[in-house]
Amino acid sequence: MLPVVVELVKFLTDPPRFLFFTGKGGVGKTSIACAAAIRLAALGKRVLLVSTDPASNVGQVFGLTIGNTITDIAAVEGLSALEINPDQAAEDYRERIIGPVRGLLPEQELRAITEQLSGSCTTEIASFNEFTELLTDSDGPMRQFDHVLFDTAPTGHTIRLLQLPGSWTDFLDAGKGDASCLGPLSGLEKQRALYAGAVAALADPQRTRLVLVARAQRSTLAEITRTHHELAAIGLTHQYVVINGVLPAAAATDDPLAEAIYRREQRAIADLSDELRALPMDLVDLKATNIVGLEALASLFSREPGSPDPAEDVALDVADAPLSALVDELASGEHGLIMCMGKGGVGKTTIAAAIAVALANRGHLVHLTTTDPAGHLTDTLHGTLDNLHVSSIDPTEATRAYREHVLATKGAALDDRGRMMLEEDLQSPCTEEVAVFQAFSRAIGESRHKFVVVDTAPTGHTLLLLDATGSYHREVARQLGDRHFTTPLMRLQDPALTKVIIVTLAETTPVLEAAGLARELERADIHPWAWVINNSLAAARPTSPVLRRRAIAEVPEINTVRADQAGRVAVVPLLATEPVGIPALSALTASRVG
Repeated sequence: MLPVVVELVKFLTDPPRFLFFTGKGGVGKTSIACAAAIRLAALGKRVLLVSTDPASNVGQVFGLTIGNTITDIAAVEGLSALEINPDQAAEDYRERIIGPVRGLLPEQELRAITEQLSGSCTTEIASFNEFTELLTDSDGPMRQFDHVLFDTAPTGHTIRLLQLPGSWTDFLDAGKGDASCLGPLSGLEKQRALYAGAVAALADPQRTRLVLVARAQRSTLAEITRTHHELAAIGLTHQYVVINGVLPAAAATDDPLAEAIYRREQRAIADLSDELRALPMDLVDLKATNIVGLEALASLFSREPGSPDPAEDVALDVADAPLSALVDELASGEHGLIMCMGKGGVGKTTIAAAIAVALANRGHLVHLTTTDPAGHLTDTLHGTLDNLHVSSIDPTEATRAYREHVLATKGAALDDRGRMMLEEDLQSPCTEEVAVFQAFSRAIGESRHKFVVVDTAPTGHTLLLLDATGSYHREVARQLGDRHFTTPLMRLQDPALTKVIIVTLAETTPVLEAAGLARELERADIHPWAWVINNSLAAARPTSPVLRRRAIAEVPEINTVRADQAGRVAVVPLLATEPVGIPALSALTASRVG
């Protein structure tokens, strides 16, 4: 049995069957969820850990290939894991629809059906169906588990997932469901019951508990405040708060950087909203080493920070890796698309905003936008700047505009009955995916005459958006044949038009995930232009033993990126104050770091 060193944490006191872990990307949801699963298993419970993140790294944590089937974790008795893989779920979903008619329909018609079911809407529905079955299966494989823990995608994607049971239930109850979105009509009654059961399970505090995970940072605490309100509005009121990676007071002595971080974190905690203060709350200390491996996970909830070795030295030369060097090269052009991609919580918004501000300061016209449902660029900028236009591809607004456009064009020539049917079709939750893609496509088009800097959603959500871009390209190619055309995907694939910047942290999991993202992009013939290693402790050279030990662990990760992943690399040090506001963002690219 794996030894578990743990203090009592509130969110694991009398836990219900379902626990959801959500929060802004990079706050440690996976570590908290995995540590909780290990703790419950150590108490003799049968536990299933489920990842609903399209960019899941649960398999990496346990050193196993998990995938779309329930897999026992041999090193932890009583623990199993499952990753809802969107691509595999979508493939299985397509096969359930196409398989019965294969051999009965002409090949051309089968190809058309397959193409119709290849978009991001199908991927969303397929993943969602698997999610709802886990919540409602009382007689199948799920009955063996005492607890099911969901390690979810970053906040915006999770809110969308948890809203879907109600969205699809409303859509079906209104009689608007059809085979184009949900599959064969014969299955709609079963799906209606399934979705209604999921709604009931999510809203029942005896069965479901929401754990809002944050760091002691202004932005992530503001994020879970918004999440608290949005989830409470759809009936998910049984919530707990975990603030992860809090620097202990004992680790903040005799080091100006550590002291500044400690004061900043304590101030953020002191400024918590009344709504969050009213919820049960746990603080989890920052450990001297990264939370990698079963032993580290088993002791995550302890108050022991580890045993940092202050004698080791940090040998890292970052003088030749300033963010300003990348900006110099970008600014040599007159326009183009710049996309900042990566795992949630690595600082994509900060890096995207800093690049946009730097280009605008140099006299270029710049449009800074975000595709992140939980993105808040205005919180980072805290001001305006000549030449800089800021926007957000808001799913709600994009969907409203798309519906109005379709009704004004396609609906103009329809009779009353036809227009009513069109309006019903446009109420489908799938409409949002199409609307967001079209808004994204318009931003790409703008880059022909100005700089467009895109702060993308966390990795998994971005890959789904790129999947929609690929589906649109294939449909245009099929319809136009040999005629000349240019699609958004073709612009993304052109290195003269698009510069993809992968943002990461100098830690094992973020670097592995960033490398995986780079491979996915290469498969789509989209070539990363540069990497930015953000918030580097090694570059900041702390003297606090805890921070120094973590800095030492960064060195091999930085060297791996430099050697194996990127020709262009910038290393941005962790700062004593958060880079919020245009002056602070300008400082990130104004001079070399060292």
